Amino acid sequence: MNLSELQFKIVEAMKLLKIDDLKNKMAQLEAEMNAPNFWTDQKSAQTISQDYNDIKKEIEKWESLKNRALDLSELEKSNDTSLDNDIEKQIIELEKEFEGYELSLLLDGPYDTNNAIVAIHAGSGGTEAQDWAEMLLRMVLRFCEKMDWKTEILDEARGQEAGYKSIMFKVSGRFAFGYLKSEHGTHRLVRISPFDAEKMRHTSFALIEVLPELDDTVKIDIKPEDLRIDTFMSGGKGGQSVNTTYSAVRIVHIPTNITVSCQNERSQAQNKETAMKVLRAKLHKLEDEKIAKERLELRGEYKSAEWGNQIRSYVLHPYHMVKDHRTDYESSDPEGVLEGNLLPLCEAYLKWIKK
Repeated sequence: MNLSELQFKIVEAMKLLKIDDLKNKMAQLEAEMNAPNFWTDQKSAQTISQDYNDIKKEIEKWESLKNRALDLSELEKSNDTSLDNDIEKQIIELEKEFEGYELSLLLDGPYDTNNAIVAIHAGSGGTEAQDWAEMLLRMVLRFCEKMDWKTEILDEARGQEAGYKSIMFKVSGRFAFGYLKSEHGTHRLVRISPFDAEKMRHTSFALIEVLPELDDTVKIDIKPEDLRIDTFMSGGKGGQSVNTTYSAVRIVHIPTNITVSCQNERSQAQNKETAMKVLRAKLHKLEDEKIAKERLELRGEYKSAEWGNQIRSYVLHPYHMVKDHRTDYESSDPEGVLEGNLLPLCEAYLKWIKK
């Protein structure tokens, strides 16, 4: 790719990403942050500050790319042959950087820029599956760390010996849902069990749910009479009000039997608010899946989401491999993937859903 082509692609990408709209949004958020009573509501203030910083980073990286391309263009026009090798090297570096940023062009879904709510559930298999759920938790948290996203545990149920029966957490950051939606589904692990004295090979399953955090503009009709709300003592590692008050909340949506629990906020009101957000996201997902199922049934492509229909396999014995069964992406480095190197898998998934 020559420099003029690269410049054209950068400008077009910035148009598709609506960088000018993002600048207006940033100015609006800045005005809110400069208001004298901004920090009165700390939770809201932190959310706005996070949005501002995420948008600022997005704008700065594209503006930097555009300006560096312009500088190189000026150097090319100088006709100084002694700079030719240096210019060519910088163009190659710029092109690689652009290709890395170009992935965000695939994140054009209605909720791709939103925060994400992630839940991990161990499959049948007791300690083995619960340990696998914890391995997946670590994988996703490490990826979030690499992406500079914030995470917050909302609810957890630990296994008796190891791992988790289930755990739910929120991921805050621009494009969190867009990237993490590639992880939604059943994950299969094949390994020599560390819990088996005979060192036998075991297969474990765990389910990852990924939901977008919805704002108030998305209307979900939830009737109060359709809800059963229970309160109970929160568990956990201790701390103020933990195990002393009925601050934990469980909400059951009776028509769908969807159950949501939240216990990691300090007060019952906060836990209820968070649980309702998760319930709204789950009901919205259910409606989306219903529509998608009807479309696929018309085309004869529908396949139920059962344990056998895993989206990805991680094999640690007798060989080393990760394979995504939707995209056919393969890697011989499952350890790297389990350390949070998920970007290649995310990219393969985003390209696959665009087909």
